[in-house]
Amino acid sequence: MSGRLLAQIGVDIPRELIAAAGFTPCRLAADPAGAPDDRFEGQPPRSRSLLAQLLGQDAAFAGVAIAHGCVEDVQLFSVLRQLSRTGRGGGLAAAHLDALHGADEAVQNYNRARLAGFKAWLETLSAQSITTDALANEIALANAQRRRLQRVLDLRAAATPLLGGVQALDLVRAVGQATIADGDSLIFSALSGAGHRAGRRVLVTGAPHETSTVYAAIEAAGCVIVGEDHAWGDPWAGLMPDEILDPFEALLRRWQTPAPDVTDGSSAVRAQALAARAARLDVEAVLHIRLPGDEASPWDVARLREALTAVNKPLLALKLDHAPDEARLAEALETFFAAPFAPRSTPTARPRSEVKTARPASAEVGGRRSRKALASTADFGAWQRDWFADVQRRAAEGPFAVVNADAPQEILRAMDIPYVVNQWWASIVAAKQRGRDYAGLLKGADYPADVENYSAQGLAAALDVDVDNAPWGGLPKPDILAVVKGSDAGAKLYEAWAHETGAELFVYERSVDSRWDLPVAWWSDLPERWDQTLEAERLDLLTAQLEASIPRLEAITGRKFDPDRFVEVMTLVNEQEEYYRRARDLIAVTRPAPAGIVDTMPATMVPQWHRGTVWGRDAAKRLYEEIAARAEAGEGACADERVRLMWIGRGLWSDMGFYQRWEDSHGAVFVWSMYLGLAADGYIRAFEGQHDAMRALAARFVTMGDELRMPTWAGAWHVKEAELHGVHGAVAIDDADPFVLEALERAGVPVLRLPMSNMSVEGDALEAAVTAFIEGLATPESGSRSIR
Repeated sequence: MSGRLLAQIGVDIPRELIAAAGFTPCRLAADPAGAPDDRFEGQPPRSRSLLAQLLGQDAAFAGVAIAHGCVEDVQLFSVLRQLSRTGRGGGLAAAHLDALHGADEAVQNYNRARLAGFKAWLETLSAQSITTDALANEIALANAQRRRLQRVLDLRAAATPLLGGVQALDLVRAVGQATIADGDSLIFSALSGAGHRAGRRVLVTGAPHETSTVYAAIEAAGCVIVGEDHAWGDPWAGLMPDEILDPFEALLRRWQTPAPDVTDGSSAVRAQALAARAARLDVEAVLHIRLPGDEASPWDVARLREALTAVNKPLLALKLDHAPDEARLAEALETFFAAPFAPRSTPTARPRSEVKTARPASAEVGGRRSRKALASTADFGAWQRDWFADVQRRAAEGPFAVVNADAPQEILRAMDIPYVVNQWWASIVAAKQRGRDYAGLLKGADYPADVENYSAQGLAAALDVDVDNAPWGGLPKPDILAVVKGSDAGAKLYEAWAHETGAELFVYERSVDSRWDLPVAWWSDLPERWDQTLEAERLDLLTAQLEASIPRLEAITGRKFDPDRFVEVMTLVNEQEEYYRRARDLIAVTRPAPAGIVDTMPATMVPQWHRGTVWGRDAAKRLYEEIAARAEAGEGACADERVRLMWIGRGLWSDMGFYQRWEDSHGAVFVWSMYLGLAADGYIRAFEGQHDAMRALAARFVTMGDELRMPTWAGAWHVKEAELHGVHGAVAIDDADPFVLEALERAGVPVLRLPMSNMSVEGDALEAAVTAFIEGLATPESGSRSIR
């Protein structure tokens, strides 16, 4: 095998297929600790490293193939697509192989279609056909080399290790970037250089390590790493397709049973596999290492500790930089090994009396009060409390569900299964400012409190035994949990939640649009032409998974799914979202704006959690009718409106008064947030009846999140919304996509970046920055600003 280099990102890219197309596969490794490339500012350090390798002056790749892998890799493909669209892609050919993990028929069919598309891309790029014989030959060659590699790596596992972790990790990386012949030379060289390694025997788990910097620091502190369970180490040598099968089927078969370290895989499966290996290798300890950007593996720690305790092996969880402080790491290891089974500290929630005095004086319970201009939402608070009280009553009788915001809910509605949307509950926790208390509960149970902390509030509620002081009387224990794999941590978080509550877990796959050319004006295409606009493979997959969920729900609840009732629910949703679209359009064109986001955020989000009900539809209608009446009468959220602003990111539910801070002083009104904007453009899916209603539901959720954060999708939409609303500037928090902000800037919209999350209480400290930004919008030299 020899030929032009083709870069590979992600372990699920089949190197054998690349080689059969005449290329030499080169598995790129990121060095996030290296010098950052300023051309890619705003991207995570790891992505910046990979982009610099792909688009640098010395790059000599024929193209790049990117696997589904972690969310950052998925985002990287869309970043390359956007760079190409804006003339900064250097002409690099790129493909995304959206291979998913699972043995069910829908996933297998999806993978088959994606692999066929990837094969066609390789054939076009190489101008040659990939034959069955050529692929079978490359599989045989690669398997033989991996067996040779595994024999060398096994030297670490000997009673007296003959190879260290640094040498093993460097060898795996080097072999993944070489031809078969050069790789064999590296393997034989490592074999000849094997020798005794002294130190405490440890296994490494947690984040994948693409460089050996951290390994070197661990081994310099007196350890010898005898193995790891991430795919930049010795598990990579075990990825051998079955040579007996048809070669294309062999590639597909590998994805049916995922490796334990799969980013969004099961924490319990990984824990059991690692515990068995720790016992087999007789290690002194297992080191769980969390590196910057790793949001998935911290959720493994609780199950890892349980599984390792069962085999009498200690666990040390470390949070390290890519280039760690070696002295501090050595000290932490020495302290740990002095008493490896010492009880760890378990922080818990503070008593309620302490919570009040621990907050800043300006952050009263519920945050600054906002002034509401709309009467149509006046009864929302009372209605919500009555509704939630009824949910609590029904939950006590069972069944009860909690679903993530990006998971389909309409089937539950049609089956009259009471449910709460996780992010609604999180907004209640934020409004009551209980986030810090709940962080203590998460830490006490060995869960991270700084990863998806907004979505983790429901899990924290399951750990809260102080029901009397819980927000709104507490979240009932769920019987059903549902989530889409839309983030690295999401499925693991919900697995932990199911572990703590015994709930049945429904996990839907998150497929990715792998097209290089996208329909940019999706907001015009999706409502009526979704079946022509979206990829059929993605719709097929989610439709099949939704249909498969119905028998499970029927078995759990004893209720039957009624297709006619489901059509009613879907119709009500479309009607509700149409009223939001009319309301959005009126606010956009009316001066002064008849309502600001202090009104439209809750007026949208409260009924959105009740989509598919008559109340939800009528609440949206009342909102539109009141906005229309105010527009007709010339009434504005701020009568002296002079500046119109966008808010980019999740809402500050705990401090809604923040948005009105500049109305009286500067005539500055926040007229746009993603909540009403997405309701107007992202939900409507026309359908004819029973035969396509489920597919329409799939079309609604298959793109969920793309509109807000996926480059090309999100940037063009935000620019459209900015232009539609005539905004003078945008204010963004830390969950805003950098390409969205760049797109706004390229369109002439100044952007202020605030270093805060929507759960932060630092609003007061940042008010001066917002004031300066607003005042600067009136000057010719006004532009984007970033507060550090």
